[in-house]
Amino acid sequence: QIQVVESGGGLVEPGGSLRLTCTYSGNIAHLYVMEWYRQGAGKQRELIASITSGGTTNYPNSVKDRFTISRDSAKDTVYLQMNSLKPADTAVYYCAVNHDYWGQGTQVTVSS
Repeated sequence: QIQVVESGGGLVEPGGSLRLTCTYSGNIAHLYVMEWYRQGAGKQRELIASITSGGTTNYPNSVKDRFTISRDSAKDTVYLQMNSLKPADTAVYYCAVNHDYWGQGTQVTVSS
């Protein structure tokens, strides 16, 4: 059984930083992509970062140059470094493995 667990969310002031962590466990025959999504209140879930098994990363313009996804394969962990946070970044952040396995999410609130 595949388990995905996110952590690292919290309350941060505008302009601040947070690092989210996603740890997965279980037998994955072939891990080809890890992704971070977010869903704000009353909004659709949106993809904000992805990293392939080859290390290729991708971001939408809304977070490019502020967010960085990285992966530690030895620890079965993916990180999301978020800098220059804005109130608009407030959302529940989810990690997904191969589009199929999801965590429960971690709340990020950006407010003064």
